[in-house]
Amino acid sequence: MIYAGHIVALGRLSEPGAAVSLSVVQLLIITAVCTVAAAVPTSLSRPGIQLPGTSRDWLIVVYLAVVAGALTMVLQTWAQARVESSRAAVIMAMEPVWAAAFAIALGGEDITVRMIIGGLAIVGAMYLVERAPRRQPVTELA
Repeated sequence: MIYAGHIVALGRLSEPGAAVSLSVVQLLIITAVCTVAAAVPTSLSRPGIQLPGTSRDWLIVVYLAVVAGALTMVLQTWAQARVESSRAAVIMAMEPVWAAAFAIALGGEDITVRMIIGGLAIVGAMYLVERAPRRQPVTELA
């Protein structure tokens, strides 16, 4: 529900020239919320925020922050200024399919029947949604 609300709000607030500034605001809010959530200790064995211990771990964190976080936020905001929210939601429904494809190609995951059925279900649903006739907006009578 929150993700759907984000897509709708982004569709209304995004303008072609404001993708970077709107993305910065979103990233600052996400950073604040996640920092507060991570700082709360969950138990004695999990004291809250724990910083990476090695340079390799820091590189992973920086990659995730820049590529998987900031860059994708800017691209999504930029694209939603140009595509209607319903179509953007359909396109973003492919995220688990792409995640599985990359996990298989780069992460050494095995292909399972469940993955194939899930991927086909997502692609099939996307096809059905895109094939459905578009409703024309209702205009108020003056």
